[in-house]
Amino acid sequence: MNKYVKRYCIDAMSGMAQGLFASLLIGTIIKTLGQQLCRLSNNAVFQFLVNAGNFATDAHVVGAAMAVGIGFAMGLPALVLFSLAAVGSAANVTGGAGGPLAVLLIAIISAEAGRLVSKKTKVDIIVTPAVTILVGALLTVLTAKYIGIAASSVGKFLVWTTKLHPFWMGILVSLVVGVALTLPISSAAICAAFGLTGLAGGAAVAGCCAQMVGFAVLSFRENRWGGILSQGLGTSMLQMPNIIKNPKVWLPACLTSMITGPLATCLFKLEMNGAAVSSGMGTCGLVGQIGVITGWFEPSEVAIGHGAAAISPNALDWIGLILISFVLPALLCWAFGLLFRKIGWIKDGDLALD
Repeated sequence: MNKYVKRYCIDAMSGMAQGLFASLLIGTIIKTLGQQLCRLSNNAVFQFLVNAGNFATDAHVVGAAMAVGIGFAMGLPALVLFSLAAVGSAANVTGGAGGPLAVLLIAIISAEAGRLVSKKTKVDIIVTPAVTILVGALLTVLTAKYIGIAASSVGKFLVWTTKLHPFWMGILVSLVVGVALTLPISSAAICAAFGLTGLAGGAAVAGCCAQMVGFAVLSFRENRWGGILSQGLGTSMLQMPNIIKNPKVWLPACLTSMITGPLATCLFKLEMNGAAVSSGMGTCGLVGQIGVITGWFEPSEVAIGHGAAAISPNALDWIGLILISFVLPALLCWAFGLLFRKIGWIKDGDLALD
């Protein structure tokens, strides 16, 4: 069971997230940069950035990148891996707004079908890609549309519920997505699969920042500046071995996320309307913050489907983004850490990174 959980829920989802980063996410950043520069001067170089971003964010390209990322993470034979490009492209386009979840499920099944026949015949170069693509195409025709509708419906429900109950959902979304970020699963893939944008996306960003910046500051006395960079701009997943040894070390970051989440939704009205994958990234490479900023100027298709529109951010928007992303996670987690160290729940060395 542990083997399959790791293969399908950890490795495959992480690979899908990397495929999203290498296509939709970076493409959105490049396109938004080009669009903003074109407002200053509509020259060929800036227009090239827009075109390059459009190429990378095309639904066919994004689907192919996700599927290949899944296959690579699963360690598949080359012919299966390459064939997944066609499978992912078809599943993502057919799945619509819920395409990432369709790609994840269909790519995994198609990959395993291809792996079963890989190198079993003398005409492997024909049989393996044929089986992989045909299985993927059949599953796409039969299920992708409905998987996409289901995933999109869940995403819309979360977005709608967060608008309706911003305080309680701010706590819940921030805590759950933040915990997922630190666990060895992909919070980014989860957010992408369900199209988490708007206030719900903002709460997710808050929860991820609470974990990453929180652990970076909480463990400063053990890990110093190297820990600030590796956790604050890298991943809080580095703390999992310490969490397993002493689960209480997780409390400061979790409590922080339960505070910053509702502050993001109720006070600052922080919305993440960029690519949904950014909602689950926090401060990793500042992707969460870039997603919020790009969403202000150029909302993603998923966000537009949830009712988002481009805005001109005011001072409160920028202040909210900075406070929720960096200042409050650092201060709150530091304060909780002092308390828990004082009462003996966290001891010196408990947060040291190997």
